[in-house]
Amino acid sequence: MTRIHRLEDAELAGKRVLVRVDFNVPLKDGAVADASRIEAALPTIRYLKHQGARIALISHLGRPKGKRAEEFSLAPIQPVLAELLDTPVLFVPDCVGDEARQAAEGLMQGGVALFENLRFHEGEEANDPAFAKALAEPFDIFVEDAFSVSHRAHASTEGVTHHLPAFAGKALAREIDHLSTVLRDPKRPMMAVVGGAKVSTKIDVLMALVEKADILAIGGGMANTFMSAKGIDVGKSLNEPDYADTARKIMDAARTHGCEIMLPADVVVAEKFEANAPSRTVSADRVGQNEMILDAGPESVDAIAEAIEEASTLLWNGPLGAFEIPPFDTATVEAAKYAAKQARAGKLVAVAGGGDTVAALRHAGAYEDFTYVSNAGGAFLEWVEGRALPGVEALKR
Repeated sequence: MTRIHRLEDAELAGKRVLVRVDFNVPLKDGAVADASRIEAALPTIRYLKHQGARIALISHLGRPKGKRAEEFSLAPIQPVLAELLDTPVLFVPDCVGDEARQAAEGLMQGGVALFENLRFHEGEEANDPAFAKALAEPFDIFVEDAFSVSHRAHASTEGVTHHLPAFAGKALAREIDHLSTVLRDPKRPMMAVVGGAKVSTKIDVLMALVEKADILAIGGGMANTFMSAKGIDVGKSLNEPDYADTARKIMDAARTHGCEIMLPADVVVAEKFEANAPSRTVSADRVGQNEMILDAGPESVDAIAEAIEEASTLLWNGPLGAFEIPPFDTATVEAAKYAAKQARAGKLVAVAGGGDTVAALRHAGAYEDFTYVSNAGGAFLEWVEGRALPGVEALKR
């Protein structure tokens, strides 16, 4: 892999630096409800401050569709960022134009400005060359620190790199290092756990993983499609019959590459998809006509735990059941806790990613003990698939 340019390679003192961060945080009643994405950017910002750079931060928030909308303003982030940095942060009500240029030119060494939502301009998502040039114009250097949007060729991730020397920030570099270790040179045996609702959304991920992993455990709703493809009746469970052939192709590819596929041996079923619905545990081939599979059973969890115990590397994406509705969170919680225990003991490199995955690991209390957890959704999956990400490729130029 061609080496990306990193922050440490740049001459930063006195330079005006444009930093693409991901401050797409949840807001509640006009205030930041979860600051974890802001916290992720702090190492880069602090490093730039220490080096005497003049720092302007750019991000998107939500989907305002190219129009200014108050509910998508980055203004509520400014006081949170200022408190976390323990330094004043200037909020600038636009990211291009005279106001933005004057703010950039007025920054002192170590000063920090937060520019308004990129997506208030149509040119951002369209990767409009004129908008990218306007973003870049007042600056000397560009830093990409938002891996979560690096799979998008937007003006702030790809376009600006045609106008400024571009470097990877601390968070983005750390993400790439961890994911590269797991996917390009994993310590073996390597195990992957892939869950979630539908096979159709993760075909390329599954195909990529059967070539890389020694064991692939499939859970969640997508396991039903695999079981159905093997001729097992899954009752009223979520199932994608149109993808039965795809499931069989993935299983054939696994055999070709020597990857063992684990499907649930037992399952937790209910007639209603609601919290605390009456449920029972049955063998995977004993699901009633009016029942739906909502979680993996204890025998299946034990098998996954045994495989995790043997593994040296684990890649996890997606829950093993309907984890947001108790008691159908049991398999996800138990397996995640076991993986966390192995990682904590230094016996396992455990890397996870994807939106539902992060929520599931937090729910299980396993988040802190995993070796690395990526908050990226689409970018994480595309990296696992082996695709080139425009925002990362631009850092190799």
